Amino acid sequence: MKILRRKILKKVKQSNLWIEHIINDERVAGDFNVPVMDVDIYFRGGSPCIFCRGSRMLCGKTRCSAVIRLYSLLKVKSLVNSERVFGSSPPGVFVGRIGYPYVYAGPLIPPVIGDTSLFDMPEEWIGKSMDEIVGFRTGLIRGKFRVNVKKPFNNEQFLSRTIEIALSREPVDTEALFRKKPSGRFIFDDEVQPMGPSAPLSKIEIDNAKIDHRIEKAYGDTDLKAEEAILDLYFSGVPVSRIQRAFSVGAFGVKGQRKMVPTRW
Repeated sequence: MKILRRKILKKVKQSNLWIEHIINDERVAGDFNVPVMDVDIYFRGGSPCIFCRGSRMLCGKTRCSAVIRLYSLLKVKSLVNSERVFGSSPPGVFVGRIGYPYVYAGPLIPPVIGDTSLFDMPEEWIGKSMDEIVGFRTGLIRGKFRVNVKKPFNNEQFLSRTIEIALSREPVDTEALFRKKPSGRFIFDDEVQPMGPSAPLSKIEIDNAKIDHRIEKAYGDTDLKAEEAILDLYFSGVPVSRIQRAFSVGAFGVKGQRKMVPTRW
């Protein structure tokens, strides 16, 4: 797998000046010339991005989505300058898929306080610009902890807080302490979804989450199958994104059979 990965992804060297040519803002472009970067930049072999360089629009789009993602990621990076982040989770959670069933999971936390619900509610993105949507996604910092999706409660330290966030109906003020400063990994490819910086969690504290009583009822019913719970919630008017979030952290299903599900699935 590692050998194949090396063939597909190549890290952009500091001497590749073409990156500066696609970024008009000299201050932003200068971030790529520092010896140590918080954003590792890669390009995918065969991707039109390496030939297009943000100018020919070989992907068929009217604007370069890769450059938009890069701008947004650098903007967020400038707001994260320590191992501690305090913000209002939309609420949002992330469950990875690499290494399944042993994956990384955790809360999504933007470095801002207030109503951040739009950051993780695709139902409300209709009419929003590409820049706004990319900003929502890259603005979410991923706190990570390792978990076995089939036995998630073995990692009770972080899982309980993550579940509380996932079941909330409103943004949750969250303070996270990371093992290291959150960093980003950027791939020049028009098909890669925007993602914000991430880092392993060391500690997490949250304010009281306001749980949706309909989801809380399904969560507490350990005799209710996940399929039935999802359908009941959908027909009772619970937003799909909220159902998906709870489903990902293993909130539904019969006792002893609950497990986490990667958010991408």
